Parts: sequence; C-alpha cells; structure tokens
Amino acid sequence: MTRRMAQITPAAHLVLVACGMMAVLGSVAAREKAGPVPAGRIVRLDPRFDGLVPRDAVLETVVDGRMWVEGPVWDRRGGFMLFSDVPANSIFRWKEADGLSLFLKPSGYSGSRPFAGREPGSNGLTFDSEGRLVFCQHGDRRVVRRERDGRLTVLADRYEGKRLNSPNDLVYDSKGNLYFTDPPFGLPNAFEDPGKELPWQGVYRLSKDGRLELLIRDVRAPNGVAFSPDEATLYISNADLSRAVWLAYGLEADGGLGPGRVIFDATSWGKKDLGVPDGMKVDRGGNLFAAGPGGIHVLTPRGEHLGSFETGVPTGNCAWGGDGSDLYIAANTALRRVRLTTKGAGF
Repeated sequence: MTRRMAQITPAAHLVLVACGMMAVLGSVAAREKAGPVPAGRIVRLDPRFDGLVPRDAVLETVVDGRMWVEGPVWDRRGGFMLFSDVPANSIFRWKEADGLSLFLKPSGYSGSRPFAGREPGSNGLTFDSEGRLVFCQHGDRRVVRRERDGRLTVLADRYEGKRLNSPNDLVYDSKGNLYFTDPPFGLPNAFEDPGKELPWQGVYRLSKDGRLELLIRDVRAPNGVAFSPDEATLYISNADLSRAVWLAYGLEADGGLGPGRVIFDATSWGKKDLGVPDGMKVDRGGNLFAAGPGGIHVLTPRGEHLGSFETGVPTGNCAWGGDGSDLYIAANTALRRVRLTTKGAGF
C-alpha cells in the first residue's frame, strides 16, 4: 500500500471513531444484559437443592482485594453488611449504594507492640437483641460488645481465671444467651503457643446474667457455630484436617449440650489449600449452609449433601442479607453474593 492510499480523511476518521464507540457501548450493554460475571460454580447434587437455589442463580463478587474476609453479618436496621478482615485488624462496612468503607480499626488487637501472629483482628460478628455489635477478638483474646457511643464492653476474656485462647465464632439464642467457640487460631503459634493458658479448645455459653460455662472441651478445633431454627440443636464445625467434620448437639433444658453426633465428614476431601470446616448459617427449613473446603456446602439436618457453591478458594463463613434471600459468602479475599429461593432462619 502506498503512503497516499494509507491516508484517512477527517470525515472518515470521525466515522471510524463513531463505529468504535458504538462497538464499545454495544459490548458494555451486552455484558449488562448478560448479568454479573460468575464468581464461582454452583453444583447441584440433589433435586431438593433446586427448591433452595434458582436454576439461573449466579455467584457474584461484591468486594475483593482484602486479606482474609471473615464473620459477615447483616445489619437489618441500616441495610448494610459488616465483615472482618482478620489480618488487617479491621471491620469493614459494605452497602450497595455506598460501596466499601472502614468501620472499626483496630478490631481485634489493641496492643502497642506489633502482633507476632498472622491473625490479630476480629473474627465472628453478630448483633444482640438491642442491635449492638458483639464480636470475637483474636489478638485481645476476648468477646466484646460495642456500645452506642463506640466504647467496648468485655463480655468474656477468662475462664476460671485463665485467659481464653482466641474466640472465633458466636451466636445468640432467643433468650439472650451467647454461645461461642474458642480455638487457638489467633495465637501466634496456635496449639503450641507458649501463651496458651487453657489446656483445651472449648465451646462456651455466656448466660444472660454474665455467667460463663464450659460446654464441651473434646473437639480439637471448634470453629463455626449455629442453631437450628427451633434452637433444639447446636451445630459446631471442627476445623481439623485429621477430623474435618460438622457436629450436631442436642440442647438440654438448662442450656447445656447433650452428646454430639457427626452429621457430615469431609476428612476424605483432604485439601488444606482449600480450607477446613468453618462458619455456617441455617435457613428457615433447617438446612445448613456450611463453609468448608472450597466453598459453601448445603447439608440437610440429617447430613445429606444437597449441593455446593464452589468458590475455588478457602471459604470462612457466610451470612444472610437483604430480605433474607441473599447469601453473602466470605471467600478468601472477597465477599461474594448469590440470590436464593430460601431465606435465612429468623427472616
């Protein structure tokens, strides 16, 4: 081609620019029409799963770029999500209209010296009956409540005079009693940490009158905790690769726990890089949405595996949001969301 033939007139240039803009706009419109870009895979293993999850449901990412997302909880009064970024020692706030903002820092470790471990921050978050934020602090090794004026009230930090390990997850019953797990994952050297004062990893009940009771001490790594809708059963996950299980305990009249039973065993999955049994939530029908290796796994109360939301990364927890049909998933560095047919217990 000669130089003269390669020349483009101003009019032709304008036509090319316009065509390019139309192509870009058309591409954007096509993407918007197609909906959110999938951020994971939905696996259907049982026909009952279709009654919980629409056939056109899609996992989408609403927040990314954090360090380790944990403990999501929906504030119904404000219509926003709070979640922990444990290594960042922070709690973040996310709202559809406003985006992401820092809510609280420090969230789990208030010491003046640099924290020696990897997970100093808050972990599990919940609200009490008055709408006050209650959460587990790894670095400070305690459960606290955030008052209306921003002050923190310590609810539990010692059992029989000895410091707790690093409270992890928590849930209230309808009577105002708080149940929480206490593995050692927030300690710099976990199970072998020289600062560990208790010889066990426990599950505790903090009664409404402030009395702390040890319920169980025979689970090596108690982590996630959730109630069945009728509060007759307490579910606990064991975040231990050698016994990666979800357990169910019957609640006794005095608030204690009966013998535990395994409802699902994922030990054979054996993928450390994809995580261990972790936090969980329950829907209205009593189905368990359990964070575990590679995603959220949906189990019936009898332990039947109905399907999974595969994130492909270690997944720490989940929470109901919006009108109760939105499931938010804490997946490694991101917060993801999927719209369901079922709703969370309590909505």
